[in-house]
Amino acid sequence: MKALKNISAIILIITLSVLVGFFAQFVKTSYDRAQHPLKYSDIVSQYAEEYRVPEIIVYSVIKCESSFDSAAVSSSGAIGLMQIKPSTFEYLCEKKGTSYESGMLYDPKTNIEYGVYYLSMLRQRFGIWENVFAAYNGGPSRVDQWIKEGRVNDSGRLVDIPLSETATYVERVTKAMAKYASLYFSDK
Repeated sequence: MKALKNISAIILIITLSVLVGFFAQFVKTSYDRAQHPLKYSDIVSQYAEEYRVPEIIVYSVIKCESSFDSAAVSSSGAIGLMQIKPSTFEYLCEKKGTSYESGMLYDPKTNIEYGVYYLSMLRQRFGIWENVFAAYNGGPSRVDQWIKEGRVNDSGRLVDIPLSETATYVERVTKAMAKYASLYFSDK
């Protein structure tokens, strides 16, 4: 009888342990999804497809740039979800043949459209996503200079980014991509 009670107690402990584990994983996943949302999904999908930029990259850049705050303004004057500087926006509008109006960068649709368009231009220019992220943060002319200085590995990826803010940014976007992949894009 005592052996049966011991076995029952062990089974109960194992069952509770499994349930606690499942609950802890559920809480962790829920927290991670709250920290890495898929906001503006219709807009992201539209422009990711139009400009051939993977959605995971768009979400990761938005997460790192503004944490999905469409009213965000950086100390350098970058605006909106994808933190586009007005001068960059004017340049992009000229390239697309569209007009620029003050305040447009606060509009999520406009900000995402032009942010994704800019990412696609940088992708065409630099070819490697990590280099694209460096250019998005530090500027394309800096990335050109770093490549010219040989700060790349055999595959052409920047490996020695001298600007710490940009190096950290590339790491943050890459980590955000890994988190988004594990939460939402593991089957894609």
